[in-house]
Amino acid sequence: MQETQTSGLSPLFKADEATAPAVRPPAYFWLWVTCLLGLDYFSTLAYQPSITYEVAGRLGPLATLVVVGVTLLGALPVYCYLAGRSPTGQGSLGMLARLVRGWHGKTLVLILLGFAATDFIMLKTISVADAAVHLIGNQHADWQRSLEALTAWCHAAGNDIDPAFGDFFTRQLVVTLLLGVMGFVFWSILRRGFNRNVIVLAVPLVGLFLLLNGLLILGGAVALWHNPELVTAWWQALPRETHHGWTGWGGTAFLCLIFFPHLALGLSGFEMNMILMPQVQGQVGDDAAHLTGRIRNTRKVLVTAAVLMSVCLVGSSLVTTLLIPADALGPHGRAVNRALAYLAHGEPLVPGTGPVLPWCGLAFGALYDSVTILVLTMAGTSVMTALGVYLPQFLLRFGMEFKWIHRWGVLLLIFAAINLAVTLWFRASVSDQRGAYATAVLVLITCGALVAAIDRRARPTSAASWRARLARTFKVSYFVLVAAGFLATTFAVVWNAPEGLWIAGIFLAFIFAMSVLSRALRADELRTIGFAFVDEQSRFLWDSLRLADFPVLIPHRPGRDVRAVKEQQIRSDHCLNPEADVVFLEVEVEDPSEFYQNLLIEVAREDHCFIIKVTRGVSIAHAIAAVALEMSRHSKPPSLHFGWTEMDLLSASWGYLAFGEGNIPWKVRELIHRAQPDPRHRPRVIVG
Repeated sequence: MQETQTSGLSPLFKADEATAPAVRPPAYFWLWVTCLLGLDYFSTLAYQPSITYEVAGRLGPLATLVVVGVTLLGALPVYCYLAGRSPTGQGSLGMLARLVRGWHGKTLVLILLGFAATDFIMLKTISVADAAVHLIGNQHADWQRSLEALTAWCHAAGNDIDPAFGDFFTRQLVVTLLLGVMGFVFWSILRRGFNRNVIVLAVPLVGLFLLLNGLLILGGAVALWHNPELVTAWWQALPRETHHGWTGWGGTAFLCLIFFPHLALGLSGFEMNMILMPQVQGQVGDDAAHLTGRIRNTRKVLVTAAVLMSVCLVGSSLVTTLLIPADALGPHGRAVNRALAYLAHGEPLVPGTGPVLPWCGLAFGALYDSVTILVLTMAGTSVMTALGVYLPQFLLRFGMEFKWIHRWGVLLLIFAAINLAVTLWFRASVSDQRGAYATAVLVLITCGALVAAIDRRARPTSAASWRARLARTFKVSYFVLVAAGFLATTFAVVWNAPEGLWIAGIFLAFIFAMSVLSRALRADELRTIGFAFVDEQSRFLWDSLRLADFPVLIPHRPGRDVRAVKEQQIRSDHCLNPEADVVFLEVEVEDPSEFYQNLLIEVAREDHCFIIKVTRGVSIAHAIAAVALEMSRHSKPPSLHFGWTEMDLLSASWGYLAFGEGNIPWKVRELIHRAQPDPRHRPRVIVG
């Protein structure tokens, strides 16, 4: 059947987020979007080398190769596939919402939204916390005196309230909160038109950040080239490295695999690419349904970012592990969570080597810290903006309305409050936050791999082509294998750091409660955003009925009663004139978990009466009310004649909210009275 859209809707059907055209973000050259992605993805270079040493010790460079392999052979193919299947930017969650329908699908999407919110929030808090580490690490005497004075003032202010409260405010926490406030003010000023502003700032900033890191890594590689004995000693000592009793090359390889869950932050930010996809410029003549140019350019973004990050991760891990003394990388060392900054400041390296670059020192280190702090601060800022765009796309389908949130800046305040709470809970510790962050990252990537497998399995393949069937089987198996690997990694991270589950659970409870509350408060909205017709004949008959003054509209449950019996019962119980024309209205609920409905109409004449068949409804009452009100626009309002229902109020309310059913006559009357204040144009509801 071919659907034909209507030309318009009655003013009773108010346009809101569901009916208004989506605001398209500005599109940019794909390399500039790579820089925008780099704010989140590349920013982990600020702390990943230190985390690698803390987890794997001298095995860090080899363990980083595992991270690189998982990125290039696991995450990259998955997201390249998702980019081809979701060019509008909804990603794996949007595809999952299409593949799994009903309340089961909504619940699953809601759970994953909790992890997505956790991912974005943790990226913000851990980025600002590490920015504070770089700020504190600058050893300029005047700067350190200023930090001491600031910390002492906060400590004294806390002691005035409670001594324990004063001890709570460490230098790390104070500086993190200060940077968080500055980021909040910056975001507040630029949030209108932030997409355009942030790309202008991101391109030169990320370019300079990569340049500085590249110079440090290259300088470190040259230093190792001139001191080959460092590499030789490290390589020869690897089989003798002992971790939990594992030795030898076999044990080394096994340990590098075991370390991966603790190094999963090397993939953090990579999942942001799907949100940024609408900002990738396509090509002239792109088909709106396929967007081939945007898909191709997005894949360029993914490959470029993954390759650049892989080189930087391996290079940074190698030079920091071999050149920085173990005590500096150890607990409470000066290189913790700022290993590359340690090199930039020209601080002491292993005996026999000087600074990795001739100009490393206080000035170059200050430049590196400044750029890194800006990148880390903007990483959190840009991701909060993305979260404000990403969540409403899905929550609108749960019945949540976001106009007032955007208009009054409530979303900005909610995110700021959550960031503050998480920062205080973890006391701005980068190490304590990484488990929760890694959990959210791995859950989203696992979801992406599973969705890719399900979607590829569901796509039709030519039955005559054995090569196509073999390729599909290979891709499905590959995606399942990738998903299994990420799932096992997720369990390992959660086992050691369950904080991510707790934070996601809090988000889930909050989103679920707000969804239920908002859906209940908006239950009396018509929720109908349009009508479509199966063919032109149905549309012609629909327009004819709208202009005719037929008095009786009989809602009828398809398959429950024979229409002739139903008509006879209604005529008898309601004392209808035998000559009165009747029109049957049959509604089928497709997915009651959806909030809005775009009704599909089929009008036919059978025997002596017309039948209006309505499908794609989310609620029987809303569909009946919408049809009756539309029929009243240009003619005498019809009378809706219902039979009596024996359902009690509690069962009716639950059936209405969960399944779109319940006490239909009562709900239809309420909807009509709220939507049409003029009694002259209001369809009557008659129950007998």
